[in-house]
Amino acid sequence: MLSSPAVTASGTSPAEGAPSTKYVVEEQNLALVRAIGRPRRVLDVGCGVGLNGEAAKKRGAHVTGIEIAEGSIARAKERLDEVLAIDVTSDEAVTKGLAGRSFDLLLFADVLEHVADPVAVIRRLLPYLEDGGHVVVSLPNVAAWTVRLGLLAGKFEYTQSGILDDSHLRFFTRETGRETLTRAGLEVLRMEQNPMLVRAAKDLVLSAQKAVAPGGNPDPEGLRKSLPYKLYQGLVRPVEDVVAARAPELLSFQNVYVARKPPKARKLSLTVGMLTMNEEDSIEAMMGEIRRVAPDAKILCVDSSTDRTPEIAARLGARVLRQIPPRGHGPAMELLMYSAAAESELLIYLDCDFTYPADYIPVLRKLVEEEGVDMVNCARTRTRPAAMPLPNYLANRSFAALAHLMHGIPTCDVHSGMRAYRSSMVRAFDFDGEGDALPIDTLLFPAKCGYRVVEMPIDYQERVGQSKLRKIAGTVWTMIRLVNALPVGRRGSSRYEVR
Repeated sequence: MLSSPAVTASGTSPAEGAPSTKYVVEEQNLALVRAIGRPRRVLDVGCGVGLNGEAAKKRGAHVTGIEIAEGSIARAKERLDEVLAIDVTSDEAVTKGLAGRSFDLLLFADVLEHVADPVAVIRRLLPYLEDGGHVVVSLPNVAAWTVRLGLLAGKFEYTQSGILDDSHLRFFTRETGRETLTRAGLEVLRMEQNPMLVRAAKDLVLSAQKAVAPGGNPDPEGLRKSLPYKLYQGLVRPVEDVVAARAPELLSFQNVYVARKPPKARKLSLTVGMLTMNEEDSIEAMMGEIRRVAPDAKILCVDSSTDRTPEIAARLGARVLRQIPPRGHGPAMELLMYSAAAESELLIYLDCDFTYPADYIPVLRKLVEEEGVDMVNCARTRTRPAAMPLPNYLANRSFAALAHLMHGIPTCDVHSGMRAYRSSMVRAFDFDGEGDALPIDTLLFPAKCGYRVVEMPIDYQERVGQSKLRKIAGTVWTMIRLVNALPVGRRGSSRYEVR
């Protein structure tokens, strides 16, 4: 709920101490929705009419809302899978209402400022968040330029909605919001924002809307459904995002935090994934190597073959997802990553042509399970491998140099065909596999968004079978993805480790 509804998570208006169903404006919290990724099970705390949770549901998640205002519950039930009336300030109510449930994402969209003890509310819900699960929190920014100007003029006046909503019990700056989440036991990965530029005229817009509404009581969803609002979102908002990112402490209406429950060192369920296309000569031996070094692993193949590869893989116990007709590397990799992330806690991907030795699988697994690494990028090109043609080597090093220059990530291999991914990290992003060069996104996004990434050298061996590399398409898509990744996260990463 982007406009800070005048109701607490427990359904009580703190200004009056009585039940309230007052929602002035209901609109989607865009920065929060962008950070949702593709979770499996979501708890939307203070869900309002369900606009934010609906975005998660459209990405395949089962969404449970918590809400108390009866009018909002009715609307939310039309959008979400279920809506529960739970007082999140009560241990007993939470224990009773959420017993036996677990989630991999908690949403707090304009909720914590309405409760007396935000840290206690978060801690009360953390037992229902799985290990490594994410929390996305939106908090109004009391240090926004509009509030500062008001203070200079000697004004600090409460309103029906917005930053100085008359039901707010807590006020947050960008830094105190981060501190609140840290005190609750969360690891804050990154911060985003909703801009406070055009929104400064919100009161005038709402006054005009109320004036033309029947009976002077406008529909809380009326604004977001209007044509001017849709034009604003499509044409003006992208520019505002760029401007606000330059000075978020001053130009943000809301600060949005992406945090997580720190993952523990433990054994993880593993899926080893491969993209296969006419690998009849290598699939049986490749699967034998995987079974030798990771006998407990599930094997997943996304296959576009015209030969017997899928039949052999299925006979040997692999799960085979067919991509027929072939749509290319990007869509196949997208399908593989999210399918693996839905069933296992760790994905290790490698090519099926023996260019990457399966002996490295236990090494990658140990880095994630025991050292807390979120992603391992296996670099082939620290020096030129004998098995790699010189033009391919030069192209790879050039792409890596561009990634370093544009994004501040000190990689030497952006197209590696062997990587390890913590599944909870994969689900934190909404990767779009359309086209080629998806490995650019799956490396740069985590590195720039606060996750721990390790790049380690790896042997690169002679290929078994024919290369399926599309050099021209791959080059074009590499450049497209390098540019498209510029707005994601922050340039550089203090957590990118080159070994």
